[in-house]
Amino acid sequence: MMKAATYIKERQIFVAQSRGISLQGSQGDKGERCYTLTVDDNLFQPLSPPEREELKRGDGCELGHDHKPGKIQAVHSSSALTCSIFSHWRLNGDVAAIARACRIPAPKAKSIEYEKKLPIMANVDPKKFPKNPNIDVLISYESGSLKAVGIECKFSEAYSGRRHSGLKPAYLNTVDLWGGIPAVLKLAEEICPDDNRFCHLHAAQLIKHILGLKHAYGKKGFRLLYLWYDVPFDEGQRHRQEIEEFASIVKADGITFQHITYQEVILKLIKDHWPEHSEYLKYIADRYL
Repeated sequence: MMKAATYIKERQIFVAQSRGISLQGSQGDKGERCYTLTVDDNLFQPLSPPEREELKRGDGCELGHDHKPGKIQAVHSSSALTCSIFSHWRLNGDVAAIARACRIPAPKAKSIEYEKKLPIMANVDPKKFPKNPNIDVLISYESGSLKAVGIECKFSEAYSGRRHSGLKPAYLNTVDLWGGIPAVLKLAEEICPDDNRFCHLHAAQLIKHILGLKHAYGKKGFRLLYLWYDVPFDEGQRHRQEIEEFASIVKADGITFQHITYQEVILKLIKDHWPEHSEYLKYIADRYL
């Protein structure tokens, strides 16, 4: 039986080939040919200079190095999917449009930023916490109680079959991190140091985002959105169940956590913005629906 990750990758390889886009291996001439020759070949529109700088500042090595293709050049890249969806509205200055499609507050949504680093506390000890959480997308708001929505985006990686890492004991040993979120703390204790509860959902990563957003904006000043790709396999159903399980846990602490699929977002965009954005909508629908 075909696995979800294989389905996603092979479909994306076919889409690239059908459009005449040349592919290379992960090491150039070596590896499976599922990487585009340039970053822009894998996107609806070229990255702007600020977007390139944001991706470069992230910890994921998205843009590549030493003449090797970056992760964003993989046809099954989550970053490529994210940029193809969000950059169109960012560059057109219509953040509210994509916010509405994601079912998050649209009024006063002012900016979109990629790979925003959010420290979990002031004066972070780099020996204990060498990296700050990188949120895939951060939508900021002009005024009001809601300051930001952090968006964690998942494509094929949720179906890789690899176990996700749990939380390091250093997080639990830092008592100040957990004020006002006892349910999140209880879950953190369960998945420290190994996560044997979730298979598709990277719960430790989401907890780190909650800690970073909470430190930056206060518990009531942010929302966390999980934007994920659904698949027509049992893996997709199990993924959804794990998301809903996580949502019920953090809701007990008053954390506003939402989730939506890419397919739902794309269909909403088509409903609201066809035909004035038909070139963009045809690209993302043909590729990702």
